[in-house]
Order: sequence, then C-alpha cells, then structure tokens
Amino acid sequence: MLTPQIELHDGVAVFQFGPGPHTIHEASMAELTDSMLAASDADPPNLVVDLSQVEFFGSSFIELLFRMWKRLNERSGRFALAGVSPYCEEVLTVTNLDKLWQTFETTEEAVAAVRDAE
Repeated sequence: MLTPQIELHDGVAVFQFGPGPHTIHEASMAELTDSMLAASDADPPNLVVDLSQVEFFGSSFIELLFRMWKRLNERSGRFALAGVSPYCEEVLTVTNLDKLWQTFETTEEAVAAVRDAE
C-alpha cells in the first residue's frame, strides 16, 4: 500500500512513497496523482522524488513525473530523483529522461544538489 508523504529537508520538499517495495502500475495512479501534483506546488519550488522504495513504474507514472517537473520548471524550480532502482534507471535512460532529470543514489545527495543549484 502506498502511503505518500512530503517532508521538508533543508528547504527542499521530498516526496516519499512510504515503506515498500512498491510497483506503480496504472491502477495505482489515481491515488498518487493529487498528492504528487501537490508536491510540485512546493514553496520554494524545489523537489526531490525519493524512488528508493519503487521497483517498477509504468508510462503513466513517467507522465506524472513529467507534469511535476514542468510545473516546477515554470516557476524556475529544481527537480531531482533519488534512489532510482536499476530497472527504473534503465527506463529513464531508454526514454532519454536521464538527460532531463538529475538522479542521485541518496535523498541526501539529491537535496544537497537541488539546494546548492540555487
């Protein structure tokens, strides 16, 4: 069961999925969309999505990540992914999204990079 939450780390919002592991299929998107889009309203507009508990995601989840990034980008915000599994990293590489979004091994590294990019 997904229990998403948003926490503030050094002025950067961190979106977490709760204890996992999780596979995010199309059916789980309804419960995630509102909370994830709300995370992209962070003020200041700096967001890290912690994927350390996510083993799989589908195309609808990629679309949702893109929508989050776009909303932040429109507000001159920063966006990064942390804890990306090997499978999810491969999906990001195949779709060339690894060139658009920074990925980091840990949430702490991602928060530091997003914070220091200001």
